[in-house]
Amino acid sequence: MAAETQPKALTRKPLLLNKVEGSQDVVNMAAIVPKEDGVISVSEDRTVRVWLKRDSGQYWPSIYHAMPSPCSCMSFNPETRRLSIGLDNGTISEFILSEDYNKMTLVKSYQAHQSRVIMLLFVLEMEWVLSTGQDKHFTWHCSESGQRLGGYRTNAGACGLQFDVETRHVFVGDHSGQVTILKLEQESCSLVTTFKGHTGGVTALCWDPIQRVLFSGSSDHSIIMWDIGGRKGTAIELQGHNDKVQSLSYAHHTRQLISCGADGGIVVWNMDVERQETPEWLDSDSCQKCDQPFFWNFKQMWDSKKIGLRQHHCRKCGKAVCGKCSSKRSSIPLMGFEFEVRVCDSCHESITDEERAPTATFHDSKHNIVHVHFDATRGWLLTSGTDKVIKVGKLCSNSC
Repeated sequence: MAAETQPKALTRKPLLLNKVEGSQDVVNMAAIVPKEDGVISVSEDRTVRVWLKRDSGQYWPSIYHAMPSPCSCMSFNPETRRLSIGLDNGTISEFILSEDYNKMTLVKSYQAHQSRVIMLLFVLEMEWVLSTGQDKHFTWHCSESGQRLGGYRTNAGACGLQFDVETRHVFVGDHSGQVTILKLEQESCSLVTTFKGHTGGVTALCWDPIQRVLFSGSSDHSIIMWDIGGRKGTAIELQGHNDKVQSLSYAHHTRQLISCGADGGIVVWNMDVERQETPEWLDSDSCQKCDQPFFWNFKQMWDSKKIGLRQHHCRKCGKAVCGKCSSKRSSIPLMGFEFEVRVCDSCHESITDEERAPTATFHDSKHNIVHVHFDATRGWLLTSGTDKVIKVGKLCSNSC
């Protein structure tokens, strides 16, 4: 169900506070240091850097540490100041940062994967480090001993990784488009279920433990909201990007989903609205509005002496229709279609102006984003990209 036209003009822009430059290669991941004017970054240039804001207003590295292999991902826990770093060679290294963020001390390193670490999470409550790798394995280790506790082989390399502390469920999204849910014990795991709704690979996952909703972003440009807690199997699509979704973040206090795309687009979704599932596309040999045969329906074409038409689908009702009966376009924000999409003529007439009111705002970051981090306490939004730049901005209300 790809969007067919460009989005509306931007209604507002995040306020850019600062740009952090100096990395020699792609900044794969970065995070805002809570309660500090600082940023931690890991890069393909093998460096780990802690950038602190100086009196000049610029960020300069208080820590510059070279790793033996390109740094692919990281997880930082502010309470313990524990920094876990995944490397291209499959190693995970753990450091403790000093209180003034001017020194990092290596605690341990362990070989978690046979190839590049794709994503990792440090879970303080269990003292676990969860990780996925290009070797198609999900593993978890004890962060105190470094001992491997268990693993699970996925269908494909996994980019998305989220964990629910309350139930000990881990969510793994892979390049085949599948999301796997596992139940973790101390030294074993069991498969709960798998589900698939994307036509492309899963590129990012985000978990809301309060509403118990999982968001998955994909290379098919879409986001799906999976209602895990409701146990009704509800899956709602969000269409707002023109390129693959690279990263997701969720602001719990405002119920806003922040998604970033490879085209540099940042979309802020209002999730505090009653959204609707998109309908299943119906099958038919002829238009379900005018009964004109579709081009493969040879019998009806012969009987009616009519030329077969191409099949389309209305995004609102899901009916199979011809081009003449679906000549109109409309946005349907409550179904996740912030762009205008094909609808049949009768559905177009039924959509009110209120139903066309946007539920998302669009912003241009002006760089190719690979990762996003949101600091809810200050409303700061950090993006890092392939252009070797980190941008720190503030998400403003319309009145900003």
